[in-house]
Amino acid sequence: MFRALRNGWRLLRLALSLARHDALFPLENLGITPALVAWARLFARRRDTRRPGERLAAALQDMGPSFIKLGQALSTRADLFSEEVAADLGRLQDHLPAFSGDEARRTIERELGRPIAVLYASFDDVPVAAASIAQVHFAVTAEGREVAVKVLRPGIEKAFARDLDLFYWMAELVVRTQPRFRRLKPVEAVKAFAEVVHVEMDLRMEAAAAQELGENFRDDPHYRAPEIDWDRTAQRVMTLERIDGIPIGDRDAIIAAGHDPDLIMQRCAEAFFYQVFRDGFFHADMHGGNAFVDREGRIVPVDFGIMGRVDEDTRGYLAELLVAFLRRDYRAVAEVQFRAGYVPPHQSVEMFAQACRSIGEPIFGKPSHEISIARLMAHLLRVTEQFEMAAQPQLLLLQKTMLMAEGMGTRLNPKVNIWELARPLIEDWMVTHFGPRATIGRAVQDLAQGLRRIPRLIDSLHLVAEHERQKVERVEAQVESVLTRWTRDVGFAEIIAVLALLAAIVAWLR
Repeated sequence: MFRALRNGWRLLRLALSLARHDALFPLENLGITPALVAWARLFARRRDTRRPGERLAAALQDMGPSFIKLGQALSTRADLFSEEVAADLGRLQDHLPAFSGDEARRTIERELGRPIAVLYASFDDVPVAAASIAQVHFAVTAEGREVAVKVLRPGIEKAFARDLDLFYWMAELVVRTQPRFRRLKPVEAVKAFAEVVHVEMDLRMEAAAAQELGENFRDDPHYRAPEIDWDRTAQRVMTLERIDGIPIGDRDAIIAAGHDPDLIMQRCAEAFFYQVFRDGFFHADMHGGNAFVDREGRIVPVDFGIMGRVDEDTRGYLAELLVAFLRRDYRAVAEVQFRAGYVPPHQSVEMFAQACRSIGEPIFGKPSHEISIARLMAHLLRVTEQFEMAAQPQLLLLQKTMLMAEGMGTRLNPKVNIWELARPLIEDWMVTHFGPRATIGRAVQDLAQGLRRIPRLIDSLHLVAEHERQKVERVEAQVESVLTRWTRDVGFAEIIAVLALLAAIVAWLR
């Protein structure tokens, strides 16, 4: 009861904040609190000429860190909002006023248990970046290495915990009161959002992600991750190599430095492919400010708080889907969705293929450099209601990453399609992993694993049989003991009388 009252009050404040920016339409679409929305609309700003998505982004920006992150997550949900609103949310800036350098120093000393002067020869009190969860300071270690030090905002964990409770409560309310939205899995979507946020608030996890990505590309001459300083890293502090490079979105600076932007774009496409399809582990926040081109022309990502994982089955689904769309084979697109179980089997494959064609042709009818696969997937999500498709929260992070990859590619060369660059790699991967030879290889491997399990299975059956035999012997021993005690304590005449009574009962029953 207390939770409902607390979150009901917070929902009222949320409605008023949205009303001040004339951005109540998300609550209106959900339809869970019509009376509250109608009351809040009395406070809405009149004659706001901004687009709906711009108004919503401004409202979320004012509401603080959790809502900024929520808005960025919602930028992938074209099935909930229009494509224009989703695009405006995608431009939501994760910037907040910085907290003081003194507070950052106190956090570092408390977390690492040593004075700043011992840890760093110099430490810049003014941060180079301040976002919703953490800010970054430049420093030089006592050994003379130039590093970047990431420090969590004071009290950020409690603030997110409070807001996440509100998001869960609202998702549960939607499930209970609006059956038409259940296929969108709102509770699961909030859970996926919460998992990402919890990882971002433990900088040891971010450091581990950076190191794992770096190890995956250890032998790649064109892509690398910064080195982690584990001695100066803890839950609320992370120290890593400072990157001296050009932001990957700055085409003019890349050219001025003597690098070929087309070659950089090719390497971006290859890196995306290797992360998603080879490793199943990808950087999920790859906007123009989160990757640099170093002096050698290598791509160096930073900010590893949002990472995604893709299992092998999902990788196969994505590869088939991308190749089928690029070939404009809409029947194959539909069959991929049905095989993955994303479309209920009672739906028509032919009708779904027709819907896919209606989505794909307007996009593929454009010049190659204007084709957006992320936009295509967003349109695909918007037909979910018509075909009773359940939402797939595990794909939303990947869709967001694809959108960012397209944006990065457009800045590097607006006349080249990044997916066409990655297409040969995807097709080769499909042949390697799903061609006849690969299928036979998996069958042989499954058979070999089955044969290796047979001796263990036989041993297990022997153990079960021995266990059952011992159980029977225990029961027989108990019966024999009872009969022995009974015959010892009861006279022979009484035994004969009982047996005679039993014989009479059996004869009567017949």
